Amino acid sequence: MSAEDGPEEVLDGLSRHARKLVAELAGPVRRVRLRSGETVLEVEWHHPARPAHPAPVPRAEADPVAAPQVQPTAPGTDRPAVRAPVVGTFYRSPEPGAAPFVAVGDVVRPGQVVGIVEAMKLMNEVTAGQAGRVAEVLVEDGKPVEYDQPLIALEPLTGRDV
Repeated sequence: MSAEDGPEEVLDGLSRHARKLVAELAGPVRRVRLRSGETVLEVEWHHPARPAHPAPVPRAEADPVAAPQVQPTAPGTDRPAVRAPVVGTFYRSPEPGAAPFVAVGDVVRPGQVVGIVEAMKLMNEVTAGQAGRVAEVLVEDGKPVEYDQPLIALEPLTGRDV
């Protein structure tokens, strides 16, 4: 992209950069914003696990990256755990003062949002990779987390839970 490019060429270049960036990221992406001079490209995806709120945001032709976290066991237990998709800050609710996505005792389904990890001003949804009942929240709200750190321990569902 150069200063002589018109707005369409700049937007095409930003779209290519957005697709490449999303493809290279390790976890689910909710929003990407790129700027070149006066031209801004903002892409936002609404995942089916959470109700969509309409937003006047231009969309690029890119597929959302929505890979649920692998569910190895929580430390010191044989329970499956939902793990951090990236290094960042873990939040249990969508915004300050809101109810948490899940609480101990809640049943979660694969793909359900159970938290958010903020990394470099991007909010990355944390989704359950399998069904289960929340047995324990392993990280306090607002605390830093490492990549692949267990966040929520799950108990496998029994016949009465289904």
